[in-house]
Amino acid sequence: MKNAIIYGLIIGILSGGWLFAMHWAGYDTQADKTAPFEYFSILIPVIGLYFGVRSYRENETNGKFGFLQAFGQSFKILIVAGVVAIAMGIWYVSYIGGQKTNTQDFSGRIFAALLIGVLSALAASLLLMTKPEQVD
Repeated sequence: MKNAIIYGLIIGILSGGWLFAMHWAGYDTQADKTAPFEYFSILIPVIGLYFGVRSYRENETNGKFGFLQAFGQSFKILIVAGVVAIAMGIWYVSYIGGQKTNTQDFSGRIFAALLIGVLSALAASLLLMTKPEQVD
C-alpha cells in the first residue's frame, strides 16, 4: 500500500499542479474549448501509473505478477491520485477560479480524467504483467 500512496500522491499533486499552472498561464475552465497543450496532462497518469506499477512489481512481488494483481495496484494508485486531484480541484473552483470557472465544464474534465486513468491502468497492467497465462 505504501507504493500506491507514494505514486498516487505524485500523480495527484502533479495533476492538481497542472490545473493551477493552466490558471496562472491564463487558461481557465470558462470556455468549452480545450487548448491543444492541455492534452499533455494525459501524460501525468500514464507515466505515473507505469512507473508506480513497475516499482510495485520490482520491489514487492519479486518481478512476477499477473494482470489482476497489476490492475489492482493501478486502481489503488488511481484512488489516491483521484482523492488528491479532486481535493485540489475543489479548492481551485472554490477559492481561485471564482466566477471564471465553469463547473459543468470542469466536471466534464474530471470525468475525462477518470476515463484516461482507467485506460492507463489497463495499459500499464497489460504491459507490465509477467504471467500472461495466469489471470490472477
